[in-house]
Amino acid sequence: MKPMKKILSAVLIASLLLGLIGLSGCGRYVSHYSAVGCVHSNDSDSADLRFQSFEGTMVFRLKYDGKKPANLNYTAKLKTGSATVYYDVDGTKEEWFPVRGGEEIDGRGGEPARGSFYVIVETDEPCREGEFRFVIEYPDN
Repeated sequence: MKPMKKILSAVLIASLLLGLIGLSGCGRYVSHYSAVGCVHSNDSDSADLRFQSFEGTMVFRLKYDGKKPANLNYTAKLKTGSATVYYDVDGTKEEWFPVRGGEEIDGRGGEPARGSFYVIVETDEPCREGEFRFVIEYPDN
């Protein structure tokens, strides 16, 4: 009887570990935040974040096939607080730009990296009335 209990225990532990690994997801980063009135969307070539109040980290994954020239454009606006936006390609997380309360930023980040990459919005304090938009735009030829 004891060998059967050991086998069942080992199967149970293995199942729990596999379940935890499955819950962790495949992404390199995970969003975690506290927010009120938060709306966000993300598809392969654009991402949006709007909120009344937000504190934490929001991660977006974008893809660029590199078939046509493109620009990675962004807009950011905060009424109060501060946030930093990061860009990660191939595991190297680099600061892209900061935004502070009262600022509205409209910019271009150059050609995006080919393949998948991450855009990460992080705050160290509560932010209010914010909007962030990231879009891969193809100039008219």
